[in-house]
Amino acid sequence: MTAKSALRAQLLAARHARDAAERAAGDRARDGVLAGLLVGAHVASYVSFGTEPDTHALLAPGHLVPVVRPDRDLDWVAYGGGAPLGPDAVAACDVVLVPALSVDRRGVRLGRGGGSYDRALARARGRVVALLHEGELVDALPAEPHDVPVHAVALPSGLVTTGGW
Repeated sequence: MTAKSALRAQLLAARHARDAAERAAGDRARDGVLAGLLVGAHVASYVSFGTEPDTHALLAPGHLVPVVRPDRDLDWVAYGGGAPLGPDAVAACDVVLVPALSVDRRGVRLGRGGGSYDRALARARGRVVALLHEGELVDALPAEPHDVPVHAVALPSGLVTTGGW
């Protein structure tokens, strides 16, 4: 098992051990942190599942959400349905909300390991914000040349910029 794989397993176990009520309270607080950033912005967001920071209250008509293509790149569709807009649609977004298991203070993002978001974020021109639970922002993570850094992290306790903001 690689260092990144072991770290992913550790972070996922910690998420599963988190109390559901604590996660829900954190999600409500994080939504408040993000509210002003999203008003009037053209937004791309993931659709959360499981123990990920919940995005459902943030999704609105006109937001773009990803669809994984057979080549594992991301296509984008309007939230609520519609025809695929193509992988480059993310470039028109002001804010891109991304999932992460952890982010370090330099903006290095640790995802689930498929590389889909790194490919998509290479095309993004807006501010990239990872949503995390408290304790998932760390001092350092292992990085590889293909990793695309995020500009900020949204935590229940506030927005933390990581550079490039």
